[in-house]
This record gives sequence, structure tokens and C-alpha cells, in this order.
Amino acid sequence: MPERRLSNTIRTLRFLAGEMTQAELGERVGVTRQTIAAIEACKYSPTLECAFRIADVFGKPLDEVFRWEQ
Repeated sequence: MPERRLSNTIRTLRFLAGEMTQAELGERVGVTRQTIAAIEACKYSPTLECAFRIADVFGKPLDEVFRWEQ
């Protein structure tokens, strides 16, 4: 079975939301800027709750923010 990984569109969504910073998103979600940076760079997978909070900030369903890719 091929290895899969979690990808996301956070950077694009931040840009479309008036160039929101990682720090601003982190504050709204309840995590640090460093955590947002790691999630955005696919170096860290968010908890399910954090993923839903991020999607909620942008008013998007979870599967428009995060994708499970090969």
C-alpha cells in the first residue's frame, strides 16, 4: 500500500482571507504560530479538533482544507 500524507490549503486560504498571518490564525484557533507553520508545511498533523477549528475560521468544510494524498 503506497504511503499517504495529509496535505492542506491553509497558505492559500490565509492569503484569500486578507493575507491573514500564521500568528493571527493561531490566535483564532488556540495554537501557536509555530504550530500553524508546521501544519501548513505538512511537518505536523493537527488534532481532529484543531483541523475542524482551522476549517471553521475559513468557513470551509474540512475536506476543502485538508486532503489525504498519495
